Amino acid sequence: MSHINVSINGRQYRMACEEGQEVRLVKLAESLELRIGSLRGKFGEIGDARLTVMAALTVCDELLDAGQRIRSLEEELEALRDVRMAAADHARMTQTAVANALNSAAERIEKTTQVLNRTIGGGVAIG
Repeated sequence: MSHINVSINGRQYRMACEEGQEVRLVKLAESLELRIGSLRGKFGEIGDARLTVMAALTVCDELLDAGQRIRSLEEELEALRDVRMAAADHARMTQTAVANALNSAAERIEKTTQVLNRTIGGGVAIG
């Protein structure tokens, strides 16, 4: 477990995090600090607790929106997977139909060739 100091709203906090997560925690604290600074710029000095709560609500709002976008994209992805599967099935069926048509045409050509060979072979006198 690592410990780092972060500054949020002008105050220092000693925070614990897992090894390797120090940079991420610093970035999170910086992001929160920026949000609080932005709110302070919009609303002035309205109290530390209120600024912190407003920043937290802003983050929660963005998180909720992101979750809804993720769900929407997951639904869209699932629909696209279904379309892809249907297209693949259709392509397989088309490929089978074309192969069957070609085989049928080859059989008819072979039968026609046999008939022609018998007709030509039977009508020619050798000798």
